[in-house]
Amino acid sequence: MRSRRPWARRTTVSIVSAAALVALAAPAEAATTTTSSSTTAAAAAVDYATWQTDCQTVMNQALPYLKSRIAATRPGEKQAIVFDIDNTTLETDFGFSYPSPANKPVLEVAKYAQEHGVSLFFVTARPDIIYSFTDSNLKQVGYQVSGLYVRNFIDLFKDVAAYKTAQRVDIENKGYTIIANIGNSATDLSGGHAEKTFKLPDYDGQLS
Repeated sequence: MRSRRPWARRTTVSIVSAAALVALAAPAEAATTTTSSSTTAAAAAVDYATWQTDCQTVMNQALPYLKSRIAATRPGEKQAIVFDIDNTTLETDFGFSYPSPANKPVLEVAKYAQEHGVSLFFVTARPDIIYSFTDSNLKQVGYQVSGLYVRNFIDLFKDVAAYKTAQRVDIENKGYTIIANIGNSATDLSGGHAEKTFKLPDYDGQLS
């Protein structure tokens, strides 16, 4: 069993102090929906295996949709998926290492998409000081990064949901159709600008 880090939102590399990351990280919000029966459990009672099972349940819903949507690509359409990072594409609250391991159920879906011509964009509340480490981490574990959005100093004072929505608008302005948006927080998914959203468990905001 892997133990969940007690400092759940401090999920970056050692060049930034834990205290600074707490100040910079986005506040977690309570989940608005759930997709598996165990996601109502308190985070303290959830082990790694439970989290992986819950993530797999969501991705089991996402993959058939993506297969169908990718097969229906319109002529000239550039498809994209937007992902959150912490506890979505990467494991960051169940142990600590660099590079952080990929969240396997999500990586499997991402690999299917990227192998079928879909571009992967990553929108995170992480600060831009760790852009290069985040970009390298994602690539090392198997994600093809078409774009990575991190918060600059001004963004740190903005509402996280509004910030993330604005990044999806920017992706659309580049000519992409966002066929799916995948994250584990309400701030990852609110605001529209995606054909479909898939919410991973955050156990009432206890996972970053």
